[in-house]
Amino acid sequence: MEISRFGLLLFTIAILASPALSDLVLSKVDRRIYLTSHIVRISSTLKVENVGPETVSVVLLAFPELQAKNMAYLMATPHEGKGKVKNSVVALPVEVANPKDMPPALTFYSVSLPKGLAEGDSFTLDVLAVFTHALQPIPEQITQADIQLVVYQESAYYLSPYAVKVQSLSVKLPDSRIESYTKLENTKIHGSEIKYGPYENLPAFSYSPIVVHFESNQPFAVARELVREIEISHWGNVQVTEHYKLIHGGAQSKGEFSRLDFQARPNVRGASAFRYLVANLPPRAHSVYYRDAIGNISTSHLWADSKKTELLIEPRYPMFGGWRTAFTIGYGLPLQDFLYESEGKRFLNITFSSPMVELVIDTLIVKVVLPEGSSDLSVAAPFPVKQWQEAKISHLDIDGRPVVVLGKTNAVPEHNQYFQVYYKFNKLSMFREPLMLISGFFFVFIACIVYMHADISISKSSASYLAKQQWEEVQAAIQQVQNIISRCLTTHDKLEASLRDLSRTGDVQACKAARKAADGLLKELSKELKPLLTSLQSSPSAAQVLPKVEELVAKERELQEKVMVKHSTVVDGYEKKSVARDIENRVALQQQKLVALRQEVDDLLEFIDEI
Repeated sequence: MEISRFGLLLFTIAILASPALSDLVLSKVDRRIYLTSHIVRISSTLKVENVGPETVSVVLLAFPELQAKNMAYLMATPHEGKGKVKNSVVALPVEVANPKDMPPALTFYSVSLPKGLAEGDSFTLDVLAVFTHALQPIPEQITQADIQLVVYQESAYYLSPYAVKVQSLSVKLPDSRIESYTKLENTKIHGSEIKYGPYENLPAFSYSPIVVHFESNQPFAVARELVREIEISHWGNVQVTEHYKLIHGGAQSKGEFSRLDFQARPNVRGASAFRYLVANLPPRAHSVYYRDAIGNISTSHLWADSKKTELLIEPRYPMFGGWRTAFTIGYGLPLQDFLYESEGKRFLNITFSSPMVELVIDTLIVKVVLPEGSSDLSVAAPFPVKQWQEAKISHLDIDGRPVVVLGKTNAVPEHNQYFQVYYKFNKLSMFREPLMLISGFFFVFIACIVYMHADISISKSSASYLAKQQWEEVQAAIQQVQNIISRCLTTHDKLEASLRDLSRTGDVQACKAARKAADGLLKELSKELKPLLTSLQSSPSAAQVLPKVEELVAKERELQEKVMVKHSTVVDGYEKKSVARDIENRVALQQQKLVALRQEVDDLLEFIDEI
């Protein structure tokens, strides 16, 4: 069992460890373990006394390796005592230490004292250690109706490389319901608090394992990943966007989930689930939104006053053990509250971690997006963080905006401290984007004016323009040729009409007059046709259509000749008083040729018209 292995490990440490590391002793140790949430906090008040002749300026803190892996935050401060007015506390420097001849299963940290302790001097300090994933759900799986029970294991004695004169321990639980706990000498229980001690005159590395099995239905909210993007706009706004990937880190839910039972008795049929989260946003936060991949989530409430802005958000479904969700919250902040200037540089002063209450963050990434043109970037953080730089391309950007990226694992609310990002920025760069917009609109208007007033037709000296001009002239000439041929055909039709009148009235003189008028008109049309043919024959652009035009003219002349022959034959017959049937027989063959020629002329006209 894991608990037994843990106790055996520390028991071995107590046997093998050296009795004392230096002449320091802990004259009084008062420890308080807070198990009221899934984040374990151990607050210890240590009174250190130097009983040796040498001056000591460093105090060592020891933690078991298994416990050190889950440590998220460690801070040491001078103890101010009860009843004193607390001023701004300055933390003492804490570093990882590697003392010689110490058990490898222990992790040591050194605390530097404000001044060295001479023989007989003492100093009291407060140590706060914060641990994540230190509560083990037992049972590991529960149903919707079950309560959540967890186990915490610790030592009733303060594990230290120094001897301890007097010590006591207080374990504060979220509820008075306790399944079991280790009972030792001087153990008392008062409601939801278990007290061990006082214990006196304990040697270095003393250890006495205790296990507490208790009910804890507090929200085990764990963000597997949180990406915070803080974008600065020198036009008056700081935009904060936070992307959460959340999981319930408690006992895994098994069995079916009944929404009806949960809504009817949420404190009984869903005691281990959490239904909402609270975020303490900075004062004057505005434009707050809460959404996920589906869209906006309306189950949120916002309260604001002059000191804070509180946002209460509810996921789309209650969060049971092992259930996951992802969402985004965003809000704007006034620039003047967070951006300052110092020694020729601007710096952003804003909190590092999530504003969510009691949230554990396995991986936290903070991106600070600076305005384009920022240079000489630097970061000042109150604790160690990974740091690198990126670039972000946004609207109206040319080179992209510099992005300072900070990364940290195992983050807790104690990490939500102010950090600073310093950079240089030329004030004239603020006008880059407005000038780009103004210039863009200006050039668009200029282009429109030029387009409306400029002659964008093809140049009259270019080959393409000349070719187009010649082809238009050819088309005009062909159109005139077609009109002349059509007038010739109309004249032919009038001669045919005069022959029909002759057969009806016998008026030879009227028929001869029609012939004379037709001869005159056809001669004029022939004169008009000659220059057009000459123009087409001299134009290279007419090479494709010229053969058809010449063929059309030839066919029309042949048709004209045969019409005249027919007309003369019919008139001669009527002058000689020939029988009408004999006259028809004489021109029958000519009539057939006339019909065929007329059809050919019509076909050629249609073909040329299509070209």
